[in-house]
Amino acid sequence: MTKNTINFIATIIIAGILSQILPWWSIMVAAFATSLFISLKRVAVFVVPFLATTLFWMVYALWLSNTNDFVLAKKIAILLPLGGNAYLLTLVTGIIGGIAAGISGIFGKQCVTLLSDR
Repeated sequence: MTKNTINFIATIIIAGILSQILPWWSIMVAAFATSLFISLKRVAVFVVPFLATTLFWMVYALWLSNTNDFVLAKKIAILLPLGGNAYLLTLVTGIIGGIAAGISGIFGKQCVTLLSDR
């Protein structure tokens, strides 16, 4: 398995565990931790945590919304300019979480670079 795949899987697993005990920002902790210990190169530093978290948050949001027949998701999608589409809200939610995790992954890589230069 490549480092990208290992980082992708580790990010999803750690985010899943941490999301049970911490608030929404636990995905950033997961991306930061995996970027510290599993080194990635170039654009993969952002893309791998972004994709892992986007997938995780979309599946998690769909799973939570499915338990109440998307009632709350539809109401929130009406408040936002999404036309009441709960699935589009899920996509937007995943992308926002992915951006947060991707930036956190970059920060983790920068911390490793900073500490290794000394």
